[in-house]
Amino acid sequence: MKLLVSVITVSVLSALLCGNIVNAQVPQFGRTELQRQDLNTPGREVVQVLVDIAPGAQYPRHSHPGEEIIYVIQGSLEYTIDGRPPVTLTAGDVYFIPAGVNHTVRNVGADKGTELATYIVDKSKPLVSIAK
Repeated sequence: MKLLVSVITVSVLSALLCGNIVNAQVPQFGRTELQRQDLNTPGREVVQVLVDIAPGAQYPRHSHPGEEIIYVIQGSLEYTIDGRPPVTLTAGDVYFIPAGVNHTVRNVGADKGTELATYIVDKSKPLVSIAK
């Protein structure tokens, strides 16, 4: 009986501790899809996503199966496209990323960064492909 009580006690304490750890973790990236619409060009679509990026967070190198147009809503975000020097953008700035080109984004500010990302993509392919 003592063993059963000990096992239950340890299980409950572990669950509470793990719950607190999970609740203490802050997501580094938040993505909210705003719209997804077919285009007149067969097999193509436009996708708009609101992306929130925590301070210091960096998204891994990746690409998209089409163009990405970025509008920075808030914060200070650094974009690096393969073969180009990094560019830091702030609220109101826009940026264009060509189709299939590897790139990354990092929040270099002290506060949350937010961008509106508009993708014009091949709808038969994944929206994001992490670079190897």
